[in-house]
Amino acid sequence: MVCLSFLPLDIDAAAAGRYIARMTKSTPLDPSSSNAKTLSDAPRIGMVSLGCPKALVDSERILSKLRAEGYEISAEYDGADAVIVNTCGFLDSAKAESLEAIGEALNENGRVIVTGCLGKDDAYIREHHPNVLAVTGPQQYEQVVGAVRDAAPRVHQPFVDLTPDADIRLTPRHYAYLKISEGCNHSCRFCIIPDMRGKLASRPANAVLREAEKLVEAGVKELLVISQDTSAYGVDLKHASSAWRGRETRAHITDLADALGDLGVWVRLHYVYPYPHVDELIPLMAEKKILPYLDIPFQHASPRVLKAMRRPANEAKTLDRIASWREIEPDLAIRSTFIVGFPGETEEDFQHLLDWLSEARLDRVGCFKYENVDGAAANDLPDHVPDELKQERWERFMAAAQAISAEKLAAKVGRQMEVIVDEIDEDGAECRSIHDAPEIDGNVFIDEDFSDLAPGEIVHVEIDEASEYDLWGARLD
Repeated sequence: MVCLSFLPLDIDAAAAGRYIARMTKSTPLDPSSSNAKTLSDAPRIGMVSLGCPKALVDSERILSKLRAEGYEISAEYDGADAVIVNTCGFLDSAKAESLEAIGEALNENGRVIVTGCLGKDDAYIREHHPNVLAVTGPQQYEQVVGAVRDAAPRVHQPFVDLTPDADIRLTPRHYAYLKISEGCNHSCRFCIIPDMRGKLASRPANAVLREAEKLVEAGVKELLVISQDTSAYGVDLKHASSAWRGRETRAHITDLADALGDLGVWVRLHYVYPYPHVDELIPLMAEKKILPYLDIPFQHASPRVLKAMRRPANEAKTLDRIASWREIEPDLAIRSTFIVGFPGETEEDFQHLLDWLSEARLDRVGCFKYENVDGAAANDLPDHVPDELKQERWERFMAAAQAISAEKLAAKVGRQMEVIVDEIDEDGAECRSIHDAPEIDGNVFIDEDFSDLAPGEIVHVEIDEASEYDLWGARLD
């Protein structure tokens, strides 16, 4: 069975899994509860959400629009009048997973609306699944809602329809993704995001800040800033200012991060390209306004491979910049992702990457084996690397990254730190430090004196054990 996110309205701590959670069989909401605003005979809509956090935000917006129109949300195929499948279409493996999810929804329910990145290719989806009700592309919220209206029309209920409801979130209550822009202006050879999601389109700063403030008022303790290219935020708006809390705030990542830091919650930046102005963010981390955490997709280190990839911000002095950042904020954690086996990558290129990684000593690292993507320019490059060599390089890379991670985490034994609680079970509390993003980084586990904790609490611990990727700590408060 494919892993899915068939999500109920009342999402709690572990419901969303890795943005692709397993099928839930929870009891439908009681219409008389405070969380249900529609009448019992209103149509019920299910959601299967695949892919990255940006797609998860799209799912939240679609469900929020539907609930504002009086639809209920079904946690089960059997209870749904229609099912929306929000697809991922970046890699061939993601396309296959999306097609499998659509097929399961058709088998289990039969009334399926497809949206998301794979929805950009209507013919491809209908070739495999001709019986879907409608196909829309990414960010086409109104078209999705229109397809739902056609598939499951609802009777106007004046006493209900006049009452707006809160937005739906598919993350735990204590953290939320804050999308600041859509699209991307780059033309990396391995990527088709600009084709699927268009050019950079930034939100005004005051719109982002109002949403962030609303999330904090609802109890969110951690804001995760996301986009395709967070560093480029506001370029398309020429960094225009807008009014928020009685002052003008530019649509620029430095100004936005500074303003978000005034909300009194953890602020974590993702998808940050290392443009020169990223240097301006590090003092904000040193001042504790935002978390000392940078998610930078370096992708490779060999200048020859980076040039072949058409990667932006390819600077020879990246290592020097990392060193200078750590001088300003010694507690800085850097996570990144890399691609091995890109067409034309030689053993010399790969060794350059390993040497660079050894010197950079990044805190959290992910690695992917290159694969062709339909429509990507890299498909036509010469000298594709054999699969067995990709696998061998991936294993060598991950072994090197794991050794660095184990050494860095071992150095934290004896340190005291703040952690945020994500989940509680009979074995203990699963938490994260300021250096760990949800679902993609490591955890800090508390296995004693945890029974009074609740998700979203921030507590102090002393680290007493470390593994390659995780820490264990004892409570201090």
